[in-house]
Parts: sequence; C-alpha cells; structure tokens
Amino acid sequence: MPRLIRALGCLLFASLPALALATPAEEARIDKLIGKMTLQEKAGQLTLVAAVYDDEPSDRERKPGEPTAMERQLNEIRDGKISAVFNGIGADWARKLQRAAVKESRLGIPLLISVDAIHGFRTIFPVPLAEAASWDVELAERVARATAVEATAAGVAWNLAPNVDIARDARWGRGVEGAGEDVLLAQRMAAARVRGIQKGEGGKHLAEPDALLATPKHFVGYGAAEGGLDYNPADISERTLREVYLPPFKAAIDAGALALMAGFHEIGGVPMMANHHLLTEVLRDEWGYEGIVVSDYAADHELVEHGVARDDREAVKIAFMAGVDVSMTSRLYQQYLPDLVEAGEVPVERLDQAVRRMLRVKMKLGLFEAPYGRIDAAREKQLSHTPAARALALQAAQRSIVLLKNDHDLLPLARDARVALIGPLAGGPDHLNGPWTVFDDKRDAVSVEAGLRKALGANARISVSKGSNIDSPLPGGLEAAVSAAQNADVVVLAIGESEAMTGEAQSRTEVVIPPAQQALAEAIAATGRPTVVLLRTGRALALEGAVRDADAILVTWFLAAETGNAIADVLYGDVNPSGRLPVSFPQRPGQVPVYYARKNTGRPAPAGPFQEYTARYRDIGVGPLYPFGHGLGYSRVEYDEPTLNTTWLEWNGTLKVSARVRNTGSRSVTETVQFYLRDRVASVTRPLRELKDFRRITLAPGESRELSFTLRHDDLAFLGDDLKPVVEPGDFDVWIAPSATAGTPVRFKLMPEQPVPDSDEKP
Repeated sequence: MPRLIRALGCLLFASLPALALATPAEEARIDKLIGKMTLQEKAGQLTLVAAVYDDEPSDRERKPGEPTAMERQLNEIRDGKISAVFNGIGADWARKLQRAAVKESRLGIPLLISVDAIHGFRTIFPVPLAEAASWDVELAERVARATAVEATAAGVAWNLAPNVDIARDARWGRGVEGAGEDVLLAQRMAAARVRGIQKGEGGKHLAEPDALLATPKHFVGYGAAEGGLDYNPADISERTLREVYLPPFKAAIDAGALALMAGFHEIGGVPMMANHHLLTEVLRDEWGYEGIVVSDYAADHELVEHGVARDDREAVKIAFMAGVDVSMTSRLYQQYLPDLVEAGEVPVERLDQAVRRMLRVKMKLGLFEAPYGRIDAAREKQLSHTPAARALALQAAQRSIVLLKNDHDLLPLARDARVALIGPLAGGPDHLNGPWTVFDDKRDAVSVEAGLRKALGANARISVSKGSNIDSPLPGGLEAAVSAAQNADVVVLAIGESEAMTGEAQSRTEVVIPPAQQALAEAIAATGRPTVVLLRTGRALALEGAVRDADAILVTWFLAAETGNAIADVLYGDVNPSGRLPVSFPQRPGQVPVYYARKNTGRPAPAGPFQEYTARYRDIGVGPLYPFGHGLGYSRVEYDEPTLNTTWLEWNGTLKVSARVRNTGSRSVTETVQFYLRDRVASVTRPLRELKDFRRITLAPGESRELSFTLRHDDLAFLGDDLKPVVEPGDFDVWIAPSATAGTPVRFKLMPEQPVPDSDEKP
C-alpha cells in the first residue's frame, strides 16, 4: 500500500464546505469546542468502547485500592478519552455515565450510548431475513420504530443496525441479518428500517427522546465473501459494486442515516478500513454523505493482520486517512492519533473534520440540549415488553412465514386431527429468537408446542417427541418419534438450524438439514403419515430426501417472541400464509451461490446447438429448487398475461403494463405481485430479470383486480461501459408474476431520443 501523502493536509481539509447537518449557531458552538480541545480529547471523541458494569469478572482479581472496571471507565469519560459506549443498558447505569461526561468532564460533551439491536431490543422480532420474507416495507418500518422506542427508554441513542448487505451465497452466516439477494427489496427494506429507527415520535427528528441514530452496515460488499466464508476477501468488480452492493447503502443514506459501519473484509486487495476510494471518493465526494463512519469491532487493528500495516500505529494512520472517523473497541485512535498529528503524519484538519462530524451527530440527536432525555427509569419500565410491541411481533412473525408447498391441500390442518409434533425444535426456550439478541430473555419466546396447545385449548390432541438432537442422534429418539407418528393423523416436523448455526462467523459448507435431523425425517416418511415440515433457518437451504418430498413445507425462519403462536395461526388457517422468499433455495449445496438476477452465457441451458455443452450442472436441472419471490397461500391465485397500453415507449413518454390477478379459491389471500424487466440487447450484459416493483394486495374469495405498473425511460437505465448511467433504445421484456421464474413475458420497444427543436422553430 502506498504511503499516505502529507501534502493532502491543510488545503484539502480546510477547503471542505460547512455541512447542512448543523445550523450556523451549532457550527459556532462546535468551533468553540474544537478550539478548546487537546489532541487527546479530540481522539477521545472518536473512540467507541464496550460497556462495563460494577461487577465485572476482572474486578475479582484487582488489588485493594485499585479502581474497578466501572471506575476506570468513568475516569476515562471524565478525562474526555471516550465518546461512546456500546451494549450497556439501564437507566441508572446510563445516567451515571452521562453525568460523568456532562457534569464531571472538562468540556461537558455528552456521551453516546449504543447497542446492537438487530431485530428488537427487549421484545424480539423475527430475524431481518424473515422480515424481508414479508415483502412488507411498512411493517419493517414499524418494527424498527418499536425497537427504537424500547431502546431509547433504556438510555440508548445509537443503534448499530440495520445490516443492508446483499447476500447471494447461502453459506455466509450473516445473510440472516439482511434482506436477501435482491437489490430493490434490499433498498426498500434498508430505507424503511432507517426511517423507523430514526424518525422519532410523530415522524419528527432525531432529537426526539425516542429516536435512535441508525448505522447501515457493513460498507460495502461484505456479503460477497469468497466461498461464503465470513471475513474472507470479496473480489468484486466496480460494476458489481455499483449495480448490486452499493445501492442499499445509498438508499439508507438517502433515508437519513447519519452513521455507517465499514466492513472487516477486503475488496481487490484493499481492506475496507483502508479503502479511500469507497470511503471518501464514493461515499463523501459522490454521494455527499455527511455523517460518521465507524469501524467494526477492532477492525483498525486488523489492518496489521491483512498485511497492509506494519503495526497498530500505521493501521490507525491508514484507516483514519481512508475515511474511518470512529474506532470501535481497539482504543487505537485514543492511543495513536495524537502522536500521528504531532508528527505531521495526519493533518490536524482531518482530525478536526472527524471530530466535527461526531459533534454534529450528537447535536442532531439532541444530546447537548437534553443529555438525559433518553434516560428515565420509569419510562424504561413502562415501554419494555408492551402489549403493542408483542402484537406487532406476532403480526411480523405471521407475515414472515413462507409456504413452499402444500400437496393435496394438507394445510390448513383440521383442529380435531391427532398431531405428532416431532423434532428437536418443537420446544423451547432455546433456538426461537435467533442470533444477535443481546438483551433478550429466552423465556419470553413462545415455542411451537406452546403455540399449538394454546390454539387448540383443552381438547388438543398433540403428542410431542424430540426424535433427535439438532446435531446428533438421540438414544431411542427415532423409535419414539416413529411410534408417535404411527399413532397420529398428521406429523408436524419441527427441524432446521440452531441459533448457533447462523449469524456472524457461522459459515456452513453444507447448507442442508443436519444429518441427525435428516435421518429423523426419513424415518418419519417411512411411516407414510402426511407430514408438514416447519423449517427453522437463517438462510436458504438445499432440501433433500424426505424433507424436500414432505407433503407441506413452511419456512418459519427464526420468528422470535411469538414463534409458536404465529405458526399455530398459519397451521390451522386463522392466518393465510403470505410470505415470499427473499432468497433462492438451491437444489443442492454445490449450486450456491444461486440467485435469480443472473446473467446469461453464450451457451444458455437447456436449448441451443451445443446441448451437452451448456451452462448446466450434469447432475441437476437448471435453476433453483424454489426461486426468489416464491410463496403460496391457501387459495390459488391466477395471473392473466400482461398487457401494454402501447408497444412503443417514446423517449419522454410512459408505458403502462397491466395484468389481472384473481383469487380462485374460497379463502381471502394476500398476494405479492412482482414486476420484472429484462433488457434484451444492451452495450453491456444485463440480468435475465430484474425486479422493478412489487405490491402486496389482499383479494377476497373470487375477487380479481387489475394491477398496473408504469415505466419511463429512466426506469430502464443501467451503468454503461464507462460505469455512468445510460438509457439505450431497444427491446425489453416485462413480467407481472408471482415469482422470479414464473409468468409470461410481453415485449415493448424503447424509441430513440428525438431532437428537440429550438423554441424559435416551434409553430
């Protein structure tokens, strides 16, 4: 890595314009504060550390007279060496820290308290991938809002979420935190989650006491890790970055996000923590981003492990000059930034720039005017685990469930059917909430068994058998499960992943049902009893054998607090399943990464003159087992072939694509109608389909509705050979369909741009 050029210094950073993030009066106040700060205090404003408490394990080994861990942290706050802490909660604890910052430090700069509230705070909601399966953007915003209300009541001002990474490789464990494989769905979910986290009471502003600072992460391309292995390099072209991985971050920033987290990984030989091109040239110069950039956990130190820095001191210099404003947990900025500035290796103007960004964010959050505004023990108690939050968790869980198949209309189940509930995931309290729940109480979550018994009441005819452990056989388990199945009318098989199988550092080479559970499924299938699979997972799985061939399959993800109640509602037909897959399910593990928006090859399968020499695997058919967007309900929905109001889209005109959608069944149904487009011929290759829009509609039994989607020439833009947006005339296909592989296309032509005559030539 080339050494940073000191000549960047004064002229570059001094010439940056004042940002609109703060008013002139606030800028003057910030100027005054920065003018009073020592270099150590400036570095402190860029230091985020983990929270400690009064009873840390390390305190048991301290010598008499030595300060406790909590006392040491309070002293650092008083000395201006810490700007923010994360994953500590409680009004009394928060007040103690904030008092040290505001009342007992030299400059009185308030502290930022942050958490990882990925899918809820005290009330736990479905994991983000499950929520994305709802395709309900308004729901995602309400869930984020509910999370913010609970977290702010505990003194929190900063949420280290949402994850907006695109994930197309099911082996990667952190796909559970995002919105799946598609760019448009990820953009809409990212924006909704940022709005919900940040908007405050009545949709006002960040200074409201129930608003949080959102942090889209992990900038950028983290989900493209080689082999789906977490922390691995991601070798992504500039085109793929701009077409696939950057758009959700841009959507989050456009929605108002004022913090952003850089990833652990590298792209093309440059770790993200050292990537000036993306962190400064793209993020700041192109997009005009005004907020702060924070490192991931000790990621500045990891530049040494990446091999681009000789030591921690050089790592700080590289990361800071690349554009990372705040260091998380390593304390390396606290340790080395003052010396780097004094040595002339980091311009003081760059240091002041980062400090200014942090102070602006704190002002935007209202911390200077009301440092204790989010710290209220009574409010914390009042707003934790409210009935409203619990009702929202149930609705989110219901809408997240995806019905993959329902042969012979096995579902919904009759309430008088004898049910054998079998599988290691039938009970609780473990493996219900999913990964990334820092402040949950597992006992709050409703298990499948509890949900079914509640739904059926005293007359419930349910036998429960574990059958196997998650990862290993259970002595006598198969025999007991088979006996239970033989004495039942229907088997409900609760199987899948444990919480520990998905999330950070939980990549899997075999994205399948664990062997012990697969053996259980095979034994149950041999009984011949009708079987419903409840598939708990944080990723797309390759379903095999008896699981794939089960009569009905419900993807139930990690649904968290209301797991059992939501599943019971769907199993017995009180709620019609409406979820749609946000990720493609592969036929076999070796097929991943598999996603719908792929490019064609010169020899596409299956047709063509080179039948044996096409883009196919020799041992499976073409395409996924279940495609992106797939999901069934308890009524059949039919789509008419789309119609166009014109087959010629004028350059400055509009084109309307319409299709009638009808519910031919006897139950009300919620359908997600999806609108796809393909550019047939372009100067660079284009995906076979791209999602352009979608709508959730509810149809009564027998009801039909015509839906229309409007296209303008801007909707047909893509990045040309020079990576600049371009629109090219030509032929396009469009679909209105229930999934990414369904429907019949219709074609239209975009006409070339016509020259506009000068005004004096007009009639």
